[in-house]
Amino acid sequence: MSQLIIEAGRTEGQYWRDLWRYRELFYVLAWRDIAIRYKQTAIGILWAILQPLLTSIVLTVIFGKIAGMSSIPGVPYFLLVFVGTMPWQFFANSLTWASQSVVGNAHLISKVYFPRMIIPAGAVVTALADLAVSFLLLFAIMAWYHLWPTWRMLLLPGLILITFMAALGPGLLITALNVRYRDFRIIIPFIVQIGGYASPVGFKNPANLEHWRLLYSLNPMVGVIDGFRWAILGGESQIYLPGFLISLEMTVGLMWLGIWYFRRMERSFADVI
Repeated sequence: MSQLIIEAGRTEGQYWRDLWRYRELFYVLAWRDIAIRYKQTAIGILWAILQPLLTSIVLTVIFGKIAGMSSIPGVPYFLLVFVGTMPWQFFANSLTWASQSVVGNAHLISKVYFPRMIIPAGAVVTALADLAVSFLLLFAIMAWYHLWPTWRMLLLPGLILITFMAALGPGLLITALNVRYRDFRIIIPFIVQIGGYASPVGFKNPANLEHWRLLYSLNPMVGVIDGFRWAILGGESQIYLPGFLISLEMTVGLMWLGIWYFRRMERSFADVI
């Protein structure tokens, strides 16, 4: 008879096999989070439409009307902002929900063994549901402006995967920190707010600051947002390839750091939660 050792600190190879073995639990937790999110709101799924829509309207007024910033030729400023809002909203929601996911499931952590990484990963998948709703609204807006998708849209699945990695890495890191230091949850809204200003959500990546673009691209969301605009808006929309590659390297680096730190702290979750 085979013996199953319940231990959070088991070898890496066994841990990744356990992630696959517990995939049904991952599906259940992710679906539960999606159902709870929409059931516990007064307007349900409509909030997934209103949030990026209202954010885009505000940013269009501030940057497009008041600041007078320019858009990509042939692209309405509102559409430029909306496309930038989509990946950023996904990132912000993932970071916020993942940070509280392990603490919110303390009753599971303290009773049974399973790879704890399933919980924050499920929170990021929940944010993907909002992103899917945003895409439906995006196609309606593009039809309104008589803009149609190009072949570049075929590369969107890869960009969504990069966005998922960009959200999951910091999400795992902050989740582990929040378990050990509960007051860390106070810092998370501040990080999200500052990150929104430090990313080209309400404006296009400035091409005239050539010397600063590589440094600016150290923010992983810069490459993600530029990639979304390049793939969706087509036409004269350009992607700064050196900056995109730097953002991609930062995404992979943060993903590794998040996994490493989460795995390091995971074995103590049941003791401190």
